[in-house]
Amino acid sequence: MQRFEYKVVQLRESLMGGKLSDSKLEKVLNGEAADGWQLKTITSADVKGRMGPGGVDGLLVTFERPVGS
Repeated sequence: MQRFEYKVVQLRESLMGGKLSDSKLEKVLNGEAADGWQLKTITSADVKGRMGPGGVDGLLVTFERPVGS
């Protein structure tokens, strides 16, 4: 039975230089892929520190790879 490990990266607007752009997200995904991580899920998330209710503040990006990679 193959075993996996997981990594979760939180992307916030302020860490991405303003609004989340597709090119900046692509850079993060390609960087993790270079280390053997495969994208598992992307989930919208409310990130602490934003003022006011509602809205999507950021993303939780989950990666997976076989243990020992």
